[in-house]
Amino acid sequence: MAQIEIRLPKMGESVTEATITNWLKNVGDTVELDEPLVEVATDKVDNELPSEAEGVLIKQLFEKDQVAQVGDVIAIISTDGDAAPAPEKSEEPKEVEEIKEAITQAVNNVTSTDIVSKNGPSGKFYSPLVRSIAEKENISMAELESITGSGQGERVTKKDILAYIAGGRKANVTTPVAAAKVENNTAAPAPAAPSVSGGFLSNIKEPIVIPNADDEIIEMDRMRKMIADHMVMSTHVSPHVTSYVEADVTNLVNWRNKVKKDFIAREGENITFTPIIMEAVVKAIKDFPMINVSVSGTQIIKRKHINIGMATALPSGNLIVPVIKDADRMNLTGLTKSVNELANNARNNKLKPEDIQGGTYTITNVGTFGNVMGTPIINQPQVAILALGAIRKMPAVIETPHGDFIGIRHKMFLSHSYDHRVVDGALGGQFVRRVADYLEQFDVNREI
Repeated sequence: MAQIEIRLPKMGESVTEATITNWLKNVGDTVELDEPLVEVATDKVDNELPSEAEGVLIKQLFEKDQVAQVGDVIAIISTDGDAAPAPEKSEEPKEVEEIKEAITQAVNNVTSTDIVSKNGPSGKFYSPLVRSIAEKENISMAELESITGSGQGERVTKKDILAYIAGGRKANVTTPVAAAKVENNTAAPAPAAPSVSGGFLSNIKEPIVIPNADDEIIEMDRMRKMIADHMVMSTHVSPHVTSYVEADVTNLVNWRNKVKKDFIAREGENITFTPIIMEAVVKAIKDFPMINVSVSGTQIIKRKHINIGMATALPSGNLIVPVIKDADRMNLTGLTKSVNELANNARNNKLKPEDIQGGTYTITNVGTFGNVMGTPIINQPQVAILALGAIRKMPAVIETPHGDFIGIRHKMFLSHSYDHRVVDGALGGQFVRRVADYLEQFDVNREI
């Protein structure tokens, strides 16, 4: 019987492992070439993996929620069209089964009452191996949550937990309160709960919030937990400062209104304000390259490539940031096509891991929701992010050689948040002012 091993493929330069989130085919099912076989999740994006062979799925080597490393065999497909016969279940005497049950019960009785589950209160995933070691060493869930992991997303690895055990563990570990009695919608103060940030802020704890009887409790999904962790980490790592500039974008608006019909007829898609503003951001980055950096300890890493991330809202309400690679090498038409393609793929859950990696600067359009300005949080490990406010018609003073007068202009606010460790107010303020200058000086006679 010819068998093909299906391995977990490389899914991006920094992705080394993935969690099996759902098998789309069961053992015994027929699988077509390139047909979706399994859904996996990395710390960056969810993906469907297509089958590399045609045949019958005869073995799944990883269960749902288990973590596989890149290159691991995750499934076996028989190309002969016949599924391997299932092994016969051995019948054991009733006495043996009773003895096994008694042993299991005894083990459960001496094991820590704080059950180690695959997902901790922080949302961090624990592999079967780590859970097995924790249970063997009587390491409680609260204790496990306190370990700072070295894996992706601070995931605790075998090396981390063994180092923790070898180091003598913790003398005292605060365990979460199991329950709290609520009377007249009040409760006594409770110990702090583990942080959503997965233990990143080990000395800062969130308050335990006691729900009222009529409240609805909604569990965060995996992506929301990751976003929460990333945002807490960013505000802890970078001292945020935000500078604001109001830009007169009348020329830009008039030009887009003039060319958008011809652009759709020629290119088959719409031209939005996002790629036009992105072009101005790229020009400003070339003028102020120290905005396009990252910080590692006391070292500043000056990026050679200009890769612009654009925050995109998903139908689920979550947020993802696809990246336009080498945006400075594209003309406006190329930027428009890249923006539209990535935005559509994000909304349809078709992004690839490499689509959201390698960003060096991010823009987010809060104007989409009618907001005039915002205070965006830096997308680590970048050092700055620009929020685009809504474009509004506003009365303004217009200066001419023949005198000043009041006119109607299209205006928008640009909100620039930056990491004050390496970006001072002068650089952060000059950069966003330069972006506004490029927008205000837009050529209304430009050809596209």
